[in-house]
Amino acid sequence: QRAALPPLIAARGTSRGRVALFVGCIMPELFGDVNRETARVLAANGFDVEVSPDQGCCGALHAHAGDERFAHALARENVAAFASPDLEAVISNSAGCGAALRDVGHWLPDEGPGLASRVRDVCEWLDEQGLTAALGRIDARVCYDDPCHLLHGQRVGDAPRRLLQAIPGLDLVTHDDPGACCGAAGTYNVTQPEMSRAVLARKLESLAAADPDLIVTGNPGCLMQLRAGCAQAGLRAEVVHPVTLLDRAIAAADHS
Repeated sequence: QRAALPPLIAARGTSRGRVALFVGCIMPELFGDVNRETARVLAANGFDVEVSPDQGCCGALHAHAGDERFAHALARENVAAFASPDLEAVISNSAGCGAALRDVGHWLPDEGPGLASRVRDVCEWLDEQGLTAALGRIDARVCYDDPCHLLHGQRVGDAPRRLLQAIPGLDLVTHDDPGACCGAAGTYNVTQPEMSRAVLARKLESLAAADPDLIVTGNPGCLMQLRAGCAQAGLRAEVVHPVTLLDRAIAAADHS
């Protein structure tokens, strides 16, 4: 799961453009499969995907902890790593990382706006550009749950839902207040576990009432929090990233 992605994943068919994938720190360690799925989905939809070996941590947790100096130093490394004018966008599949990268323009007013302006969440980018890959059928009831850093930090809420609704057979069902926090909140579930569990309990009650087959969210902290909560509460739902379902749907179409 920790195997590094190659420096370039070529587009399938005619290239529609070149993007960079921000791989992050947590994603390669715990969600390497999601990074690979993200690269595959982008490539299947016509994008050459560059994975810069010079990129580093986004600095989000350092900034949250008040260590702005170190966060800004990390940001400078990423500004240099993604400086190529050939890149149309820098794609993030982690809501927390995407929000931090978009803040680089404020952190580094002289050198950061160029990077910040090109950052896109993977769902946001695919929704903007349009899906070209064929999607096979997935018969499942799905609840989408908004990561706070995506909905409130980046103002991306409709794009993931539109992508999910494009998958044949998928039934997107609502639950109470999907924009409420799940209680992960960066390191909040570690530093304030009792309050975090109380926030999570409300979320799980809402999801249990909807009784989906799948719970979908686009941030590693949310994925871990909801997976742990579902396991403890005995919910049957599988918790996955949106690109996981897109990747499964593309694979289903390829094998149909």
